[in-house]
Amino acid sequence: MNPQRKTALFSVGAAGALVVLKLTVGLSAGSLGLVSEAVHSGTDLVAALLTFFALGVAVRPADVSHPYGHGKAEHLAALAEAAFLAAASLLIGVRALERLFGSRPSNVQTSWYVFATIAVVIVVDASRAVTSRRMSRRTGSPALASNALHFASDLAGSVAVLFGLLVVRAGHPKGDALAALFVAVLVLVAAARLMRRNVDVLMDRAPADAEQAARVAIAALGPRVELRRLRMRQAAGRQFADVVIGVSPASPVGEGHAVADEVEQAVQRTLPGSDVVVHVEPADGTDPRERAYAAAASVPGVREIHNVSLVEVGGRNELSLHVKLPGEMSLAEAHDVAEQLEAAILGAVSSVDSVRTHLEPLSGDLAGQEVTGDAAAVEKIVSDVTGSRPRELRFVRTDAGVVAYLTLGLDGATSLDAAHARASEIEARIRVEAPDIADVVVHTEPGA
Repeated sequence: MNPQRKTALFSVGAAGALVVLKLTVGLSAGSLGLVSEAVHSGTDLVAALLTFFALGVAVRPADVSHPYGHGKAEHLAALAEAAFLAAASLLIGVRALERLFGSRPSNVQTSWYVFATIAVVIVVDASRAVTSRRMSRRTGSPALASNALHFASDLAGSVAVLFGLLVVRAGHPKGDALAALFVAVLVLVAAARLMRRNVDVLMDRAPADAEQAARVAIAALGPRVELRRLRMRQAAGRQFADVVIGVSPASPVGEGHAVADEVEQAVQRTLPGSDVVVHVEPADGTDPRERAYAAAASVPGVREIHNVSLVEVGGRNELSLHVKLPGEMSLAEAHDVAEQLEAAILGAVSSVDSVRTHLEPLSGDLAGQEVTGDAAAVEKIVSDVTGSRPRELRFVRTDAGVVAYLTLGLDGATSLDAAHARASEIEARIRVEAPDIADVVVHTEPGA
């Protein structure tokens, strides 16, 4: 049995014992205060039983019918407990008013065993309140928190009854009725507070403090995360957050997923134990290229977009981009897709006057294969810079074009700064003197 249910079971046993004790002594002594406390404990007994069984339901894991778990069972139990408390407080209040303003005299006994009973009750109430409060803080259980509140009110009521009986013993018979009325008001206030709190949870009222904390945590991630929507609810002391964020439409899927993970972790650090779901959408943005990228990506058939550029030509803004389509698509079909793409961009970005598309197959037969490149030009550049030929040189065709991979053998005593400077010089000269080469990858290693 888990600690929460053990605590609830302890409350059941204590409440049952107190009902019998208070009712027996209250009836024998004619004390309305003790009888009212017996009724109060009776409602606590029912409430403790509800909490015990509700916790048995609440700890069940989420299932197909209850994807958010069963935590709200605790709040239903707490709401039922509040209803019992309200009914008991009204009954006690009516009886107390009858004694205060009625003509029939009250005969309250103030024997020693009555005060001994009150002393026992105070000790039990104090222990129940402390135990439930500690467990509720440890587990975050709202049902145990409500029990702790009620046991604290029981303790206050028991002290009031003790004071009333002392007043009766001092020669003022209506002191017992006043104590009973105080208990009724105390219980009614506690019941109203409990009802309001649990109705808020059952109606999914947004927890203001938790929502503000989550917003601050997400804002701390910086401007690259655009918070579009945040919805929160709570159950059984656990926060549930539904977050929608916007990221740059040019960001790859992996980067968007990483940003979503950062948002989830930031909220969970602020609200430990929270359940966070993050949905990623392309941000609207103010950059025309980003808006154009998002519009192009929405066209059916488009598989990949890259090299998006915007230039001003003769006072007109011209946007160009490379578009990858399935390689088996016919030229006529690809042209139709390109026209749809251009129309989508012009409709989404008012500052763009014309769109030019460069169509590419999604994957070519030559992609990833070694090809013949301008080896003579590259070897001459390497020899001019290092004084020797490259240790290895090969050319590979990729989706971005021909890439030159070369390995330089340098003196092992050469500093890393000097090696990097030579590699950078070679890369720069190859790009200028061999423009057909799209990219250069230079690897340096010791040994001339």
